[in-house]
Amino acid sequence: MAALMSLSPYKRIAVKIGSSLLVNEATGLLNQVWLESLASDIAALTASGKQILIISSGAIALGRGRLGLAKTNLSLAEKQACAAAGQAVLTQSYETVLEPHGLKTAQALLTLNDTEDRRRWINARATLATLLDLGAVPIINENDTVATDEIRYGDNDRLAARVAQMCGADLLVLLSDVNGLYERDPDKDNTAKHIPIVDIIDQSIMDMGGEPNQRRATGSGGMATKLQAAKIATGAGCTVVITKGEHHNPLSALGVGSGKATWFKAKTNPLMARKQWIAGTLKPKGVLVIDAGAAQALAKGNSLLAAGLVAVEGNFERGDAVAIKDENGTELGRGLCGYNTHNARLIKGLKSGDIESRLGYNGGAALIHRDNMALNT
Repeated sequence: MAALMSLSPYKRIAVKIGSSLLVNEATGLLNQVWLESLASDIAALTASGKQILIISSGAIALGRGRLGLAKTNLSLAEKQACAAAGQAVLTQSYETVLEPHGLKTAQALLTLNDTEDRRRWINARATLATLLDLGAVPIINENDTVATDEIRYGDNDRLAARVAQMCGADLLVLLSDVNGLYERDPDKDNTAKHIPIVDIIDQSIMDMGGEPNQRRATGSGGMATKLQAAKIATGAGCTVVITKGEHHNPLSALGVGSGKATWFKAKTNPLMARKQWIAGTLKPKGVLVIDAGAAQALAKGNSLLAAGLVAVEGNFERGDAVAIKDENGTELGRGLCGYNTHNARLIKGLKSGDIESRLGYNGGAALIHRDNMALNT
């Protein structure tokens, strides 16, 4: 447990922040001092070489106060209006507290389709990865302004899990109003036992979550949705921790093991989980035939470049799974292609520097990036 109760082993950390932590439920105003303490934690983590993504609720809660909507049972249209009014305040609030630490923020609003549709998923992943590589801190929220009940997550716990999966995060921190998982609801039974570590999220663990939280006006989650999120993330190779976040400097406290928390162990690492998903779950929609030189490059861990492409078969779009075969027809592996069928044929055999002039845009040197590829062993 001591090894888990530290942030030092993790390189890319997604932090989910609930509305109840960020916004004062009674006043509808931002918890400014708390947010400033969180910013100092994030600055310390980035200074130690870690990449941080923030998945933040709060737009609807802030917008509700800004628009003077006192009632808690909002219609979908009212929620969307509040999101539109509150999102600008939310993003600016993070910029205000992180800028003094020399950190730049970037807003990313996602809908369910952005993480479920592979083509949109690959675009969103590339954008977030670029922001992280440039040293920015992405502030991610569901796009409640346009999302309807049919195409939305409904809670940011599951959004956070999908973002962690998409970005290859190795730790997801769910800052909550509870300090982890209990065998029974501790509000109803003060003898309920706290569970510090969960090795496997089976049905007995899921049953401990109860029903989604409907008590708070500023949030839509609860332990049930956090467990669903933990199941998604751990399956993607990401360790998950649920901890109480209402005290100041919650990430620093977590890092030194201060206070209770529940850690959910990842089944594997993010890259291996991703490759297993590509190899075993996705049905190829086409085939890329490559020459011997390209095959040798793949065996050394390189990406697949257009120069080694001999033939293109099938009909696929950018982000679809394709099989990779040598000229003898032997399948070498599978991957997510960065180009559609038409453009893959256009750049067949080209050097990376010639792709832009052929297509009129630069879609990247790799037909399939090595992180989007699973080779047969």
